[in-house]
Amino acid sequence: MADPKREELQVKAKRAILVSVISPSSHINKEQALDELKGLVETAGVKVVGTLVQSRENPHPATCLGKGKLAELKSMVKPVDAELIIFDNNLSPSQGRNIEEETGTIIVDRSELILDIFATHAKTYEAKLQVELAQLLYFRPRLKRLWTHLERIEGGVGAGRGPGEKQLETDRRLLDKRVAELKRKLSEVEKRRERTVSNRFQQLTVSLVGYTNAGKSTLMNALTGADVYIADQLFATLDTRTRRWELPHWGEILLSDTVGFVRNLPHHLVASFKSTLEEARQADLLLHVVDSSNPEVEHHIKTVNSVLEDIGIDYSNALLVFNKSDKVEDRSKLDVLRLKYENAITVSAVSGEGLDRLSQAVIDRLASGYVIVEIETPVGNGKLLSQLEEHSLILSREYSSDDTRVTYRARIARRFLPVLKSSEDTEIRIHDEGDQGSPNQLQHEESIHKV
Repeated sequence: MADPKREELQVKAKRAILVSVISPSSHINKEQALDELKGLVETAGVKVVGTLVQSRENPHPATCLGKGKLAELKSMVKPVDAELIIFDNNLSPSQGRNIEEETGTIIVDRSELILDIFATHAKTYEAKLQVELAQLLYFRPRLKRLWTHLERIEGGVGAGRGPGEKQLETDRRLLDKRVAELKRKLSEVEKRRERTVSNRFQQLTVSLVGYTNAGKSTLMNALTGADVYIADQLFATLDTRTRRWELPHWGEILLSDTVGFVRNLPHHLVASFKSTLEEARQADLLLHVVDSSNPEVEHHIKTVNSVLEDIGIDYSNALLVFNKSDKVEDRSKLDVLRLKYENAITVSAVSGEGLDRLSQAVIDRLASGYVIVEIETPVGNGKLLSQLEEHSLILSREYSSDDTRVTYRARIARRFLPVLKSSEDTEIRIHDEGDQGSPNQLQHEESIHKV
């Protein structure tokens, strides 16, 4: 469903000119405007043979670039034998068509480049479905542009339509049918994931989120001893991975690694990957991992918070983690960040610096959302036991001398306290974690019973 010169399009191993149009009021200066795009094309395997940056308040509605810069771009193509022109901006279908006609070169915008990288890195069934859906939604409004090589037959009232228009309608119907099928399959996957995540309720979960290449996978390996794939490139991780993390003096929790974010992440891609981020949505705590050595660190924090908000995840429930402290040359920058973000933890997943402080901070945050309950009730109170097994971690149970009553001690999230109801024959006592000794003491009692 594409022009012959584009249907085999792969950005890998292509010679490309990189282009960006930035606003003068943007926090990004012209010298740094293409830094992230260079990281993206490096991940995609592109060879950069030229760059062009224009500063203007708003991109030109027809060509993104102004007339002069467009002529300059056209003159750059032949001398460097460029096969692609890659824009750091998201182009409308008409802008892409106009620039392609003017330069005679294939145009790829930021969204298409990211989709190409995701397609390359998608390994699991779910990730492949998500990427294909995002690609189809991206290309649907561009079908007309892709079929410009088919001429139309002009005629009067009642005249037949040209082959291009007929093919366009056929392609659109086929595309819409495939989109509906992918959405149905992803809905099934999402329901299975929701069931899987909800079944883990009795275990505390922590999710790693953050800008792409912030070191989330490396941190996960350092904390859990897992063998999660690591690469110094953008979007090395697409699928959510979950591993067991043994917290000192606390016990075992589940730690999940999620896909990284970038600025201007394609809307269709965000929508397609909502099910993958279900782990983060259901997590008891988010660890927002940031590359502290990156000069755009504060902008990365805002970008991640914005994406989390867009997909309905409460980012206020997050602990900020400044990773890669070993790569920071000017330590005063770390001091400034720590002053601005007082509760943040500074670590190096590579050297191990600060990992003990991170573990303790996670314990403190988890404990603040939980309480210890002691419940004395008749042995035959099966309804209460069912509620405890569904919503809490039972730490111990002690029976009376005549075996007619039982006292449960359990850890439960504060938000689920209303589920437990006292009655004439049931007494409930609530304590903060600190009132009952350390979690380690509680979990190592001989009478402990994990649900």
